[in-house]
Amino acid sequence: MITKIKINNCFAFNKPVELNLKADMRTRRFSFNVYSVNEINIIKSAIIYGPNNTGKTAFISSVKAIKETLLNENIHLKSNIFNKSNICELGISFIYEDKNYNYEFKYNDLNHEFIYEKMAEIIYELSGKETEDIIFEKDTVNKIYQCQLDEKLKNALEIISKDNILIYTLATENFSLLKVIKEILTSIAKSIEIVDINDIPNKKTIELLKLNDDTTKKVVEFIKNADLYLENYRYEENPKLDVEMDTEEIDVKTLKNQNIVEQAKLVSVYKGKAVSSIQFDSVGTRKFASLASYIIESLEEGKTLFVDELDSSLHSKITRAIISMFNNSINRNAQLIATLHDVSLLDCKRMFRKEQIWFTDKDENGTDLYSLKEFSYADSGIRETSDIQDRYSKGAFGAVPDPDLLSCLLEVEDIDEE
Repeated sequence: MITKIKINNCFAFNKPVELNLKADMRTRRFSFNVYSVNEINIIKSAIIYGPNNTGKTAFISSVKAIKETLLNENIHLKSNIFNKSNICELGISFIYEDKNYNYEFKYNDLNHEFIYEKMAEIIYELSGKETEDIIFEKDTVNKIYQCQLDEKLKNALEIISKDNILIYTLATENFSLLKVIKEILTSIAKSIEIVDINDIPNKKTIELLKLNDDTTKKVVEFIKNADLYLENYRYEENPKLDVEMDTEEIDVKTLKNQNIVEQAKLVSVYKGKAVSSIQFDSVGTRKFASLASYIIESLEEGKTLFVDELDSSLHSKITRAIISMFNNSINRNAQLIATLHDVSLLDCKRMFRKEQIWFTDKDENGTDLYSLKEFSYADSGIRETSDIQDRYSKGAFGAVPDPDLLSCLLEVEDIDEE
């Protein structure tokens, strides 16, 4: 599970921000929304609100860059265009085998070089204070190279290239510690799933439907909840349909990044009639079907699922049900981090702890990311039982769009009259 994401000078973020996923246990409200390991308390879900173009997607992109880096994939990372610096800074803290680790790096997107890298185990003292036990540190700017557990690895830090991170610039078979480090970092990267609901492929759902096992049944049952009349959802190599498919409508109704041939083999059953999903299912139902496999797999395997625009084309009750699955006491170690616009889900009375609700906002000083828990009762009058939806709509937490579209329309009318 992830405990913290740190971002600085990446995409829309021109200053340091962090998403802290640790639970504030001074309140016991919705304790089932919290997973605890070795006295570390982590929230199972977090939602991020904010106007358009204030950093929600930039946050998801930053997480994607972390995953790409740790898996040695093509990194897509850009420094903020309004800063003079080309140095992007990213960090992730996470639980692995009941230990809390922190990993961070600095990347020069102009020279395509990793100029800084550090990994440490976070130690929790009885007083509650956190300290770092550094596993290794490579600072090519300040010429700092640390690795107390392996002198040979420490010496190597000073001479290796900056083209990639440590675990891909040295052969792990020559360093036993490095082999462990690589296992930890790649494991956490593989446990991260990232999807954009508006550009979500159904490949994973199709793969699970082909298995025809217990997981398949869970995915199908989950998809059936998307529509009152949907009785079954399946994959057939040679679909036998009660209603002939009209191929002229396929291109219009297909989501992006889909395999048309495979999608044409998805069959929905409504009131006993088998029909082509690609033709008869709504965009929302097909998005939900594509998302289903990610949700089930994350819950089954304890992954952290990041979803951009989770509520796009989905009814608020379905979105609420998805979030509730992660908040549920049955969920032991899966997480959901999602960006949203649907303010009806801002519910601290029945769904969320304050630290689970986050906002992005932008002003003349740049883009910010902050939590509802930062608004104390003494300063704002906000309690856990307050009507958060109403307060948010009135601008109590910022992060609310204020488009003056009417004035723009009136100006256009004035021009036409002239």
